[in-house]
Amino acid sequence: MTESKVTVEQLAKAALDLDNLLLRALTQEFLRQNPQLSEMNRPNTNDARALAAAASLIELFALRSGQQPPAWTTEIGPLPEKMYLVNAAAIGSYTRRLCDTESPEPLCKRGFLAPPNFLEFL
Repeated sequence: MTESKVTVEQLAKAALDLDNLLLRALTQEFLRQNPQLSEMNRPNTNDARALAAAASLIELFALRSGQQPPAWTTEIGPLPEKMYLVNAAAIGSYTRRLCDTESPEPLCKRGFLAPPNFLEFL
């Protein structure tokens, strides 16, 4: 059975859809399949939101693994308005405050807000 390759486009879509269970599963597989993040190709899309999500996630993973992100991420700008990446931020003031004040920098600089341990694994 051939294993399908997880793409950065799939990660971006799951993040934008707020499907955190899928995003966590895809992220674990993506990181296993792509140990050299600096070699990741730019997503093949003109969707500014998808590009921002992809660049933010790749930069987050690169930061946490002590790697350089791919050069194309520097070309991607922020969202026009902030977006919380966890549903709990919409209903809980504690989670919202945590996201507002401690969101990881690679996410925050493009307008994505999440808890500081977003997509961390033991």
